[in-house]
Amino acid sequence: MKKIIISLVVLLLYTVNADIRIFDIDNTNSTVKPENIEKTFRDNGFEVGINNEMNRPFTKQFGKTDYKIFNLLTIYHPTLSMELVNKYPNTGIFVPMSIGIYQGTNEKDIHISVLSAKAQEKITSVKSPIFAQIEDKITKAIMTTFPNAKQRETLEGPNPTKPLLTMFEMKLGNNKPSEDKDTFEMSLESGFEPKGFVMPAFINVSEEINKNKNLKNTYDFYDTYSICKLEVIYNVAKTKPEAAAFAPCTTVVYKKKGEKKLFVGFPSVYNWLSSAAVVEPEATRVLLKAQNDFETILKDITE
Repeated sequence: MKKIIISLVVLLLYTVNADIRIFDIDNTNSTVKPENIEKTFRDNGFEVGINNEMNRPFTKQFGKTDYKIFNLLTIYHPTLSMELVNKYPNTGIFVPMSIGIYQGTNEKDIHISVLSAKAQEKITSVKSPIFAQIEDKITKAIMTTFPNAKQRETLEGPNPTKPLLTMFEMKLGNNKPSEDKDTFEMSLESGFEPKGFVMPAFINVSEEINKNKNLKNTYDFYDTYSICKLEVIYNVAKTKPEAAAFAPCTTVVYKKKGEKKLFVGFPSVYNWLSSAAVVEPEATRVLLKAQNDFETILKDITE
């Protein structure tokens, strides 16, 4: 296979505010748990990918945690999300989308952080009312279950300095699409572990699209991987726990019907630096290293 051509989405200048929405819920009596929040989304029509408890791995690898609760939850809407990704390939980076659930050791509130529709449009360079429709359903789900939750948004952060979406494009030969998919993804999966990445979940998006009789699948294949790196999440969480709305990162692998190209991509770490205003030196270092490692993996497996 020929070396991939890196294709970075054109960076637009945006004022970064309201990229991350936060719901604060009184949890003085410890009655609200991540499992309750997961059930809230399931009961309101969302599919759940993972609900990973992070305090155990934090303590095991780093010796401590600053949180009573720190969970990474991923969700997607089985009809709206599939309609969106079937039309706009880049939007698959939010199938699933991430939800942060956290409560500090000395806090009475538990928090839910989620990317706003505006942020998702910015990252994907796609304008669609479906983003807002999904956001409305998320808000309704949380506020119906937790009517006393207080809503707020992140403060203004720095404008992004580099592209928010990193995409790689690779020309394919005359193999069957399934063969190209299997070959690429086996290499992809084997490339992550040596650099400290883990893959807690996988979604066959093409199969999900096919379940919707109102959609004509535009892909030969479309898969997404949830990818995370514990060192990144731990260091960022020290000062910006709301950035859990970016973790785990969803990586897309797809081929459109009628094309001889495979695409793979992920939301860049510059989103964390910008939308979550991450400035702490160690957190910045591990984020930029993760970006470089991620790109290196994708380059190496296609040479």
